[in-house]
Amino acid sequence: MRTDERRWLPATAVSAAILATSLAGAAQTSTADLSAPQAAPQTASLVTVLPVPKPSPEAVGDSLMVHRRYQAAIESYKQAPQNSAAVWNKMGIAYQMLFNLQDATKCYQQSLKLEPKNVNVLNNLGTVYDSLKQYKAPEKMYHKALKIDPKPSLVLKNLGTDLLAQHQYKKGWEAYKQALAVDPQIFDRNNGPRIENPASVQDRGAMNYYMAKGCVRAGENDRAIEYLRMALNEGFTNPKKIAADQEFAGLHGLPAFDLLMAEQQKAQ
Repeated sequence: MRTDERRWLPATAVSAAILATSLAGAAQTSTADLSAPQAAPQTASLVTVLPVPKPSPEAVGDSLMVHRRYQAAIESYKQAPQNSAAVWNKMGIAYQMLFNLQDATKCYQQSLKLEPKNVNVLNNLGTVYDSLKQYKAPEKMYHKALKIDPKPSLVLKNLGTDLLAQHQYKKGWEAYKQALAVDPQIFDRNNGPRIENPASVQDRGAMNYYMAKGCVRAGENDRAIEYLRMALNEGFTNPKKIAADQEFAGLHGLPAFDLLMAEQQKAQ
């Protein structure tokens, strides 16, 4: 989805300083009533506008990223300090979102030179290699990241997808199960770089089949059925295989699942 292009304007904060002044001259009094109160002093107010310091190029880039203005964000990040691993990583993400994988790779590599054990950057670089179908390289990246921190569910999920693309289905499913153990909603997460479906129909079918298993484990039955539908349409599996797989036993008896199986059996 695209958002309306908007010109960024520096923010300002308005603070009001109330200045009290008394008017010269006291209220007149009569000689008969010296205790009469004086007139209440009048006040005047003055409003001053204090400008907020200009946001840093990195902060501007972050704001542009939120609005999916990736090219503008890149130009802003280029004005930020170039000795920051975080800035290079963010620039790499922006390039990746624009499908400029060559420049994304360069940015991630520069980030890793500055911070070699950054798990997020290792994961992001791995997703670039996966997009290029260089599956062995990202597998190494994900394993390296998991040695530093064994718990990131996104890295485990990406590793699983990478292994499925290499037709290592059992290992891929094991990685998916580990990801689900850490975060049962991992298949709903959609933040940052991720691996797109492999180009091969067979590979897409395999990934959808094992994604369906993951959704069943997460209690997302409706979504699991949709993944199974895609796996069936892509020819990776068949109703008989699904019926025999105990991972899908919990779907039996659900109207949507029974309808899917009936449709598939009728089509055969």
